[in-house]
Amino acid sequence: MTLEQSIIQLYQSPKRDYNAQDNAVLASFIEALNAGQIRACEKTHELWQVNAWIKMGILLGFRMGSLVEYPISETKSYFEKDTFPEKRFRLSDGVRIVPGGSSVRIGAYIAPGVTIMPPSYINIGAWVDAGTMVDSHALVGSCAQIGKRVHLSAGAMIGGVLEPIGSRPVIIEDEAFIGGNTGIYEGIIIGEKAVIASGTVINGSTPIYDSVHGVFLPRDSGGSFTIPPRAVVVPGSRKLKQNPDFQVYCPIIIKYRDAKTDAALTLEDELRHILD
Repeated sequence: MTLEQSIIQLYQSPKRDYNAQDNAVLASFIEALNAGQIRACEKTHELWQVNAWIKMGILLGFRMGSLVEYPISETKSYFEKDTFPEKRFRLSDGVRIVPGGSSVRIGAYIAPGVTIMPPSYINIGAWVDAGTMVDSHALVGSCAQIGKRVHLSAGAMIGGVLEPIGSRPVIIEDEAFIGGNTGIYEGIIIGEKAVIASGTVINGSTPIYDSVHGVFLPRDSGGSFTIPPRAVVVPGSRKLKQNPDFQVYCPIIIKYRDAKTDAALTLEDELRHILD
C-alpha cells in the first residue's frame, strides 16, 4: 500500500485507538512533507492541482496527537499536539534564520537558500522554494505555496487553508514581489514576476480590475482569481452599482511589469542584501 493510500485509509477510518503501525505511517508522511517529496498543491500541465490527501494527512495528525507542553525557558512554554512540534533545522539545510522569534512548524518544506527574518511564522504544509525572502512579521499559512526567489515583505499575510480539503491554497509563483502589509487569501494565485503593492488585499470575493485591458478578471478554474504574470497590482476602489455616490475597495492592475519596475525591484533587492 502506498503512503497516499495508507493516509486516506486512516483518515476515513472511524477508529481512534492508533497503533505503532499507524504512528509510523504518520511519521513517514511528515518526513516526506519536510523533505519536499510531497506537497499540498503542485503545477501539472500548467494547472495547479490540489493533492487533497495531503490535507487529510495533516488533519489526521491533529486527530492522532495529544496536547503536550513544550518548555521554552524556565518561565515560558507552548502547548501543542505532540505530532506537530516546531521544525528543527540543521546548518546543512542551507536555510538562513535570523534570530528574533521566528517559528516554522514541522511538515513545512523550506528549500535551501531561503531567508527568514524575525519574527515570522510558516505553518504546516507550506512550501517555500529556493531563494525566497520571508520578511519580518510575515505569515505563510498552512499549505500555502511560495515559489523561487519570491519576496514576502514585512507584514505580508499569505493565507492558509486545510478545510474543505479540496480547496486550493494561496499560490505565489516564482519571482513575485509581495509588498508590505499585504494580504493574499482564499486560493488566489499570484503569477510569475507579478508585483503586489504595499497595502493591497486580494481575496476570492473581491473583484479585481485590469485597467490595462479594461476588464474585471474572470474567475479561474479553482473558483478564485489568478493575477497574471508580471501584473502590477495596487489598492483602488470602484463605484457601487446600487449607489454610485459610494465606493468599495477594489485591487487594480495599473500596468504590467516593465524595465522601470524591474530596476526599482533590483535596487530594493540590493538594499535588502546590504541591510541584511
